[in-house]
Amino acid sequence: MAKFEERRDWLNRQPNSRLSYLMKLGTWAITVLIFILVALMRMPEVKIPLPEGISLGFLPPIHALLNTCVAVLLVLALLAVRAGKIQCHRNLIMAAMGVSVLFLIGYVCYHFTNEEIKFGDSDLNGTVDLEELKAVGFVRPVYLVLLLTHILAAAVSLPLILLTFTAAWTNHFQSHRNFARWVFPIWLYVAITGPICYLMLRPYYQ
Repeated sequence: MAKFEERRDWLNRQPNSRLSYLMKLGTWAITVLIFILVALMRMPEVKIPLPEGISLGFLPPIHALLNTCVAVLLVLALLAVRAGKIQCHRNLIMAAMGVSVLFLIGYVCYHFTNEEIKFGDSDLNGTVDLEELKAVGFVRPVYLVLLLTHILAAAVSLPLILLTFTAAWTNHFQSHRNFARWVFPIWLYVAITGPICYLMLRPYYQ
């Protein structure tokens, strides 16, 4: 009975359309900024040299751990909302978003200061030659499919996550539910495949 009362209390809140409009503008501004940063960090000419003796090479396993935490938080958030524990669900989603922000900051910092690691590049010279391709066999195409779908899902989910959050924060709960049906599995896929990609790539880190 308590869960129905909590859900009813939340659903009775009045939508805030003006705040929703402002948050949507912020969503697209943030999305464009992040896409620009991701594009720039892939360019060798904009790599940022760090002082001698300083390296951010320790970040990839932390990224994998953060993604794992996001996946756990998302599953717990789903269980909470199905149990009618709306405040708990909200707290877990905000925690997942906070952890995702930490991941994004670390990810951008790492890729602005380190060269991209390529799957199969056992001699770490930046290219995967024919012998290296033969050595990894069919595993490389599997890795690339996993990586590409991870990247595509992450790009698609970024604005959708923020729009879903905006709908809930501004009490547009029907829109929130409509978004969440599609956004949740995509976000969870990103959170799960991130650590898998790291574990597959781990042998090639220095």
